[in-house]
Amino acid sequence: MKLAIIGVGLIGGSLGLCLKDKLGDKIFITGLCRTENSMQRAMELGAVDLATSDIKKVVNDADIIFLSPPVLQIVPMVKKILPFIKSGAIITDAGSTKQFIWQELKKILPPDIFYIAGHPMTGREKSGVEAADKNLFKGKAYVIVEDTGAPLEAHEKLMNALRLTEANFLTIDIAKHDRCASIISHVPHLTAAALVTLLNDAGDDLDSCLKLVGGGFKDTTRIASSNADMWADICMTNGEAISTHLRDLQKILGNVIVAIENHDRQAVHDYFAKSKERRDKILESLTFDPN
Repeated sequence: MKLAIIGVGLIGGSLGLCLKDKLGDKIFITGLCRTENSMQRAMELGAVDLATSDIKKVVNDADIIFLSPPVLQIVPMVKKILPFIKSGAIITDAGSTKQFIWQELKKILPPDIFYIAGHPMTGREKSGVEAADKNLFKGKAYVIVEDTGAPLEAHEKLMNALRLTEANFLTIDIAKHDRCASIISHVPHLTAAALVTLLNDAGDDLDSCLKLVGGGFKDTTRIASSNADMWADICMTNGEAISTHLRDLQKILGNVIVAIENHDRQAVHDYFAKSKERRDKILESLTFDPN
């Protein structure tokens, strides 16, 4: 098998490490990296067999092309590599939003090049190939969107490789994916960043607040350390769902503000109790590792 990874960072690098660990010489992995240093590190760490900035060398003769750059770079990248992709090749991705990508790709992909949308629901606050881990996908949810017109044989070929990650795969339609990703991933990232901004805007209290920072604040805001380019692109490509859910969150917080101002202890108590009950049930029902 020949696999091309476009963007050998945390996600792409972790996939490369996993598949090399499982398949060894039965797979040859090429990687597209932006800098000479990242190329060298990707090969030293064993995430790819060959890293280069030459697009043709990366994708030429690849059976599967795995795209893992920021979302807004995916479609322009496909346009660049398209002239060098062989017939029957499968393009998949790790983009956190799916509708925007598919709406653009279906305009340009020839009938003998297949796109299968994917989204591994995993990550870390750190980026780059040095943060990659061969077990990053293990036990995590991995969404495969099946309504992009690829034939069954292409799906099975891709899944034969991806199953080696030991992720928990699920299928979902493309519109529902973006709405759900907004609630469970995109809005939480924006909220974490808002909490850090709130701290940063503390004015004369900032120094004292920093001295009091403990585990609660660190845990709640951990994901605010994520890559800014990636999250700006996500907001630009899933704006309708994100803005809707942010307004819903704003309404929820508004109700809490009113309850606190009215000294309505029962309403505030119910707010915390219901959220605790729901979260506890969620954690009990999860079939994958949420950490």
